[in-house]
Amino acid sequence: MFRKYFPHYRALLSLAMPLVLTQVGQMTVQLIDNAMVGHYGTAELAAASFANSVCVVIMIFGLGIFLGVTPLVGNARGANEDLQAAVIMKSGFVLSVLLIPVVTLLAYSLIWFMPYMGQSAEVVRLAIPYYRTLAISMVPFLLFALLKQIGEGLGNTLIAMLATFAANLINVVLNYIMIFGKLGFPELGLLGAGVATLISRIAMPVLLYAGFIYLKPLKHYFILMRSARSALKEVKNILGVGLPIAGQLVLEVSAFASSTVMMGWLGEVSLASHQVAMGLATFTFMIANGVAMATTIRVSYQLGTRDFDSVQKASYSAVHLVVTYMGLCGLCFLFLRHQLPYLFTADEHVIIQTASLLAIAALFQLFDGLQVVCLGILRGFADVKAPMFIAGISYIIVGLSVSYVCAFALKMGPEGIWYGFLAGLFFAGSLLAARIRKRIHNLLAIA
Repeated sequence: MFRKYFPHYRALLSLAMPLVLTQVGQMTVQLIDNAMVGHYGTAELAAASFANSVCVVIMIFGLGIFLGVTPLVGNARGANEDLQAAVIMKSGFVLSVLLIPVVTLLAYSLIWFMPYMGQSAEVVRLAIPYYRTLAISMVPFLLFALLKQIGEGLGNTLIAMLATFAANLINVVLNYIMIFGKLGFPELGLLGAGVATLISRIAMPVLLYAGFIYLKPLKHYFILMRSARSALKEVKNILGVGLPIAGQLVLEVSAFASSTVMMGWLGEVSLASHQVAMGLATFTFMIANGVAMATTIRVSYQLGTRDFDSVQKASYSAVHLVVTYMGLCGLCFLFLRHQLPYLFTADEHVIIQTASLLAIAALFQLFDGLQVVCLGILRGFADVKAPMFIAGISYIIVGLSVSYVCAFALKMGPEGIWYGFLAGLFFAGSLLAARIRKRIHNLLAIA
C-alpha cells in the first residue's frame, strides 16, 4: 500500500533535506553551546536554560507571524502568479519594520521580571547579562526568519541551509574563544556564549540575502518586488495566517518555558538536567520540524495547482516519514539514556537525573513528531486557527496541569513535569491528526 507514496517520499525528502540540515545545524550548535557551558559550570548551564526559556517565548511569536508568508507565497507561485508573490514579499518587509522593533523591546523588558520568577539568586545573576545579548539578537534573527520563509515559499531551501551552516561555524568558534578566554580574549563564561550568538545571528540575514540576489530564479522575484506595491490587504493576509501560527507556537513554547521555570523551583541540578534532556529532545524534534516545513511548501504549492490527489499523498507521506523517524529516535533515547548525558556534563547528579528524563522523552517522541508534521500540513492549507485552540487545550490546560500535579502534588519531582509533556503531546497529536483526516476527506469530496 505504501508503493504509491514512493514518488512523494522522494519529492518531500528532496525538498526537506536542506531544511532538515538547517535544523540539524542550528540544534548542533545549541547542543555544543550546552556542552561548552555545561563543562564550564552547572550554575551557568542552569542560567542558560532559564534565559533561553524566557527569550524563546517572545522570539517564537515573531517567527510565527513570518511563517504565514510561506503558504501565501507558495500558493501564488503554484498558480504562476509571480507578481502576486512579489507583492506578498514586499508586504512582509513592510510588516517587519513594524513588528521586529516591538518584539525586541518586549523581549528586553522581561529582564525586569526575571528576579521574580522563583529562580536562585545565582542563576538570575548569571542569566541576565546573557539574556541581554539574546534580546538584542532578536533583530537579525527575525530578519533572517522573514527571508528564510520567503525563500521556502519560492521553493528554495538550500540557500538558508548554507547561510545557517556558515553562521553556525562562526558561533562555535566564537563560543570556544569567548567562553573560555582563548586567543587573548577575556574569559567571559556564559556571557561569551551570548556575544557569540549575537555575532552569528547578524551574519545570518546578510549571508542569506546575498545568496538570494546571486541566484537568478530568486533574483527575479526580488526585482519584481521593487516595482510591486505593498498592499494593506496582503499585510492583513499575512497577519491572518501568521498570528494564529504565532499564537499556537507561543502557547506551546510558553508551556515548555513554564515547565522550565517550575523545574528551577526544584533546584539547579534539576534545571541543568532539564536543559540537557530538552536539548537532546529538541534536536530530534527539529529534524522532524524540517520535514514539516517542507510539507507546508508541498501542500501549499499543490493546492495552488489544484492537484488534490497529490495534496493527500504529500500529506500522508510526510506522516509516514516523521513517525518512523521519531520512533527510532525514541529507541535511541531509551537505550542510550545513561551514555548521552556525559556529552554535556561531568556532574554525576545531573547525569543520573537526565537519564531518567530521557526515558520519558523516549515515550513522547512519536506524539511529538505526529503533532509537528500535522501542523506543517495544516499550515499548507492555511488552516491555522483551530491548531491554535488545540495547542491551548493540549499544552496549557492538559500539559501544564499534569506537570504541576505530578511534580508537586504527587511529589514526582522533575519526572512529574515531563509526564506533563507526554500528556500534552499525546493530546495535541491525536486532535491534529483527526483534523487532517477531516480536511483531506472534504478536499477529495469536492475534487
